[in-house]
Amino acid sequence: MALPRIPRGRESKQEIWKNDATYVQYFDRLTELAVSMFEWKNLPDSIDERFLELTLFNKGYAVFFFDEGLEEYLCLPAAIGGKLNVYNIPNDRRAYAASGYNKKLNENDSVLIYNNMLHKNSVLDVEMFAKRLYELDRIIDVNVAAQKTPVLISCDETQRLTLKNMYMQYDGNMPAIYGDKNVTPDAIKAISTGAPYVADKLYTLKTQRWNEMLTYLGISNTNFQKKERMLRDEVIRETGGIIASRYSRLNERKKACEKINKKFGLDIDCVFREDYREMDDEVMFSGATGEKDLDVVAYDLRTQ
Repeated sequence: MALPRIPRGRESKQEIWKNDATYVQYFDRLTELAVSMFEWKNLPDSIDERFLELTLFNKGYAVFFFDEGLEEYLCLPAAIGGKLNVYNIPNDRRAYAASGYNKKLNENDSVLIYNNMLHKNSVLDVEMFAKRLYELDRIIDVNVAAQKTPVLISCDETQRLTLKNMYMQYDGNMPAIYGDKNVTPDAIKAISTGAPYVADKLYTLKTQRWNEMLTYLGISNTNFQKKERMLRDEVIRETGGIIASRYSRLNERKKACEKINKKFGLDIDCVFREDYREMDDEVMFSGATGEKDLDVVAYDLRTQ
């Protein structure tokens, strides 16, 4: 897999690889969460649910239609244009695929499925969060490494390569370090940088940003669990952003299902997967709640 190029300075090849690999790791993890949250029910066998969600994630919309030649229902990426209706929805759509397939459509023989109420994709948000998370991860790596070697080495230019090779032995945890006879100890100075250990604080910030991304995706997270004596209404207020983000994406899918069912006589539906609905929506936490005789409480937000 070709790793994306990230703006960089004069890093070594190894550090460049670590930067790119960490970014891709977060991007892939967040993408998987984004595209796996929804379950499409009663889709025709000719439609790939995974491809549908990836299209919505990357493009922001997809087009559902029936191909008379293939005698199959399809849901593909589309180029949209032409005149707009009174609600600014384009009338003309051209479905296409990597295989070279394309078909001209309009509002009478197809339905547009949108990713969210802004009719935009999610890939930009995932890219930005992945970049922020990768940067924090790499800063943590550097800060932890600085606890092992918090020094600045000063030497003559003629001895730089020799000292680099010696440092590689040190960095590789060699039990003994070997140098040639030309190394002049008096000409070498090691200056302590005194790098403070802040990895724990950075990890807390990384967790907060991860939870911020989960909130954007509509996945329950534990930001509020650290607060003590939370009342029932406080729990619901804390999760308001999660619910709002969740239904921005779900409602557009459900609207598309209604239009598809009406136009083509199908019975398609879209819901959150059971593990998200039953486990994520149910907010559980332990400890004092501010309500008498309750040590452990659980609220199902779908009933509130």
